[in-house]
Amino acid sequence: MAGFEPWSKERGGSIIAAHAGREGAALPILHALQAEFGCVPKDAIPMIAAALNITRAEMHGIVTFYHDFRDHPPGRHVLRLCRAEACQSLGADALAAHTCAQLGVDWHGTTRDGAVTLEPVFCLGLCAIGPAGMLDGRPLGRLDAARMAAELATAT
Repeated sequence: MAGFEPWSKERGGSIIAAHAGREGAALPILHALQAEFGCVPKDAIPMIAAALNITRAEMHGIVTFYHDFRDHPPGRHVLRLCRAEACQSLGADALAAHTCAQLGVDWHGTTRDGAVTLEPVFCLGLCAIGPAGMLDGRPLGRLDAARMAAELATAT
């Protein structure tokens, strides 16, 4: 993953202003902020709310509704594991437990060295080849403990 800029109220304001006039501007603003800073900084929420003429609570609701938005930057690599029923029926719970133990983190955690952030996802559309995951946007199917270890070893 690319490095991210540190939060800057000026740069955040510029990003918000660039999208605020669009119809349905909230999601484009959030995506742009996360692309720049690696997350949606808490300090940006009131700025977005003011620009869109909505309450902070409404803006917070939008940010927290979508699982893709973070409140802190991720590690250098983002590993998403499917938590949906189809993958669960194929061993996703055991894979998740193994992966959490291997990385030494829980969901939404980042390894001590900043290498990997582990995130749950609720369906990647790879149901036929579960358990499924995604590493830095690359889909992974038929995962097991050995394959997961190999994927993580090549990424880090």
